Amino acid sequence: MKVKVLKKTGNELKIEIEGSGHGLCNLLQKNLLEDKNVDMAGYDVPHPLASNPVIYVRMKGNAKPEEALRKAAEKAREANDAFSKELDRALKA
Repeated sequence: MKVKVLKKTGNELKIEIEGSGHGLCNLLQKNLLEDKNVDMAGYDVPHPLASNPVIYVRMKGNAKPEEALRKAAEKAREANDAFSKELDRALKA
């Protein structure tokens, strides 16, 4: 998986994620929208055959979009870890 920065300003960030799909992007978007400093967050898959989704984040005030995206990714990782542990527990029962 490769990440390419397409646009970066003080309050905006647009990245392309090579080799990803709706699952990761939807989860990141959801986590970003839960951040009170995020003004707008979304993603687009420009063409289904060239599935390199583009994620866009715009922040309120002086908040940094890179930090919001890092926090959203960390939150997704924590949710994945929690699910993995619960799945293991359920499958052992």
